[in-house]
Amino acid sequence: MDTRNQIVDAADRLFYERGYDVTSFADIAGCVGLSRGNFYYYFKTKDEILNAVIALRIANTQRMLEAWEAEGGTPAERIRSFINILIVNRTKIMAYGCPVGSLCNELAKLDHVAKTDAVALFTLFREWLARQFCALGRETDADALSLHLLMRSQGVSALATAFRDETFIRREVDAMQTWLDAHISGRPLANQSV
Repeated sequence: MDTRNQIVDAADRLFYERGYDVTSFADIAGCVGLSRGNFYYYFKTKDEILNAVIALRIANTQRMLEAWEAEGGTPAERIRSFINILIVNRTKIMAYGCPVGSLCNELAKLDHVAKTDAVALFTLFREWLARQFCALGRETDADALSLHLLMRSQGVSALATAFRDETFIRREVDAMQTWLDAHISGRPLANQSV
């Protein structure tokens, strides 16, 4: 891996684990083993690194979604892949939260110019999930179902970080699977609006 990509990978990890605002050039350079002078050859500002991190996350998310598509299966199975991210990444989520939600929240609080770019990550998931719901025959409420699932996964991530409770994550993933089954069968669960 070339030095520029090593910097972006290190920054991605540090922004997720520590936060964008508190991560310094020195922190990133130290992870990669570069002197500060050599570091500036690749990136002049922290915002340039942030833009590269967001681009990396978008590319990685697109690859993951494309892999789920390529693996075939039904739209419901692809949606289950999204839901199961909470189980697959549970250790990191309990420690640091959702990487997408954490970055979007931090940049919004900072009123950072890149906050809109970070939201593109949620948009990728939103549009992909909506396409899956359309393929299930739910064209009229596909976007609402997509947003509901995103909202629910973000809520689980936030509470999992607060309570560090793996049992809670597994219980909520099971509940989301049940919710999906009800919408596939056309019989939404009682007391659920979407």
